[in-house]
Amino acid sequence: MAGNLALVLTGMGSGRNSWGADIVAAGGSVIAQDEGTPAWLWGMPGSVSKAGLCCAVLPIDQIAAKLTSLFSGGRS
Repeated sequence: MAGNLALVLTGMGSGRNSWGADIVAAGGSVIAQDEGTPAWLWGMPGSVSKAGLCCAVLPIDQIAAKLTSLFSGGRS
């Protein structure tokens, strides 16, 4: 994993996804909460997911394990 990581848990809109594309282009990773996990709004996580910018789209209870893997040298 490069030095940049975005974790998208909930939010409205898409922000045009430029920030996510910038992170991925710089070699970073984007992880989003999945739609099935209770969340106030799935607009922003759904937007980055549909744009193909995420290395993972996970239920909230699996995100910590994914972060541990990435920070331990896992690739995606």
